[in-house]
Amino acid sequence: MEMDQQHQWKVLEFYSGIGGMRYSLMEAGVNAKVVEAFDINDTANDVYQHNFGHRPYQGNIQTLTAADLDRYQAEAWILSPPCQPYTRQGHQKGSNDARAFSFLKIIELIRQLSHPPLMLFVENVVGFEKSDTHDKLLTILGENNFVTQEFILSPMQFGLPYSRPRYFCLAKRKPLSFVKSVYNNQILATPAPLVADDENAVSDQSEELKAGYNEWPQECQPISKFLQFNHSGNGTSVDSSLDMFTVPSALIERWGSAMDIVFPDSKRCCCFTKSYYRYVKGTGSILATIQGKVEDKTSMDGLGLRYFTPREVANFHSFPESFQFPPHISKRQCYALLGNSLSVSVVAPLLGYLFS
Repeated sequence: MEMDQQHQWKVLEFYSGIGGMRYSLMEAGVNAKVVEAFDINDTANDVYQHNFGHRPYQGNIQTLTAADLDRYQAEAWILSPPCQPYTRQGHQKGSNDARAFSFLKIIELIRQLSHPPLMLFVENVVGFEKSDTHDKLLTILGENNFVTQEFILSPMQFGLPYSRPRYFCLAKRKPLSFVKSVYNNQILATPAPLVADDENAVSDQSEELKAGYNEWPQECQPISKFLQFNHSGNGTSVDSSLDMFTVPSALIERWGSAMDIVFPDSKRCCCFTKSYYRYVKGTGSILATIQGKVEDKTSMDGLGLRYFTPREVANFHSFPESFQFPPHISKRQCYALLGNSLSVSVVAPLLGYLFS
């Protein structure tokens, strides 16, 4: 099947959140129209509507029928379903977790559709690939004539100083095929297929595939490139509005040893979760605005520690400068929504590859 180069793909965006998938489509230059987005989170839909001028469908997508989806005649589905059933910190109930039910319902509808999609794109946390939900996804796709290529990738592999490895499933329904079909039915931990011209540049026996997603050789940019404000040599910010992001001394005293502290010239920071700004441990890095060494709590209190701002977290996610939160969204809501979002720098090349 060959498509006209001017063809505009009709896309359904499930679990649309604050629009990371849609921004990725735009960044990839895909000629696509999102015919409908779906998300049950009222606050996320406020942000989506603010930036795209369209409010996603807010009903429970478990109530959607095959007839409902057929009416859209969508050629591609992009999905970022809840990750809690598969996280290391969670109970790892997989398909038995109620938060997995809507995704299972959606993919099971593929069997009943008169107009099934030609392509699917699924994003989730590392660990999803070992779950029973993943097994059900591949089973349903296989039964319905899809071929898949899967990836585990991190923004650090694309030059960003941001460690956020994620799982991705790309699927095409025959007779459509991937440009580099040598990678069919594999899980790759390298972005080489997205950038390498030689189809055989990466084989399933290569060292690149055996390497982990944090071992891919890539020089990352410094964190300073992603900051909303510069800092002078003495650590005084150029904008007093940053004061609200200062980490209190009492918090440093109690939780300093658990903080991941980075400097503007650092080239790696930890993944920001939805609990950033509420909790310290394991929720994301803290920025030291005064150069020094992290030796003890006394010295840490003099590093000018602050939280990254929501705009800076959005920068790490590679959201465009045009992206904004509506005025009524609180800081904690901003962080929670960003923590549930995705990395445009990783998803855009994957979508470009899928639609090519």
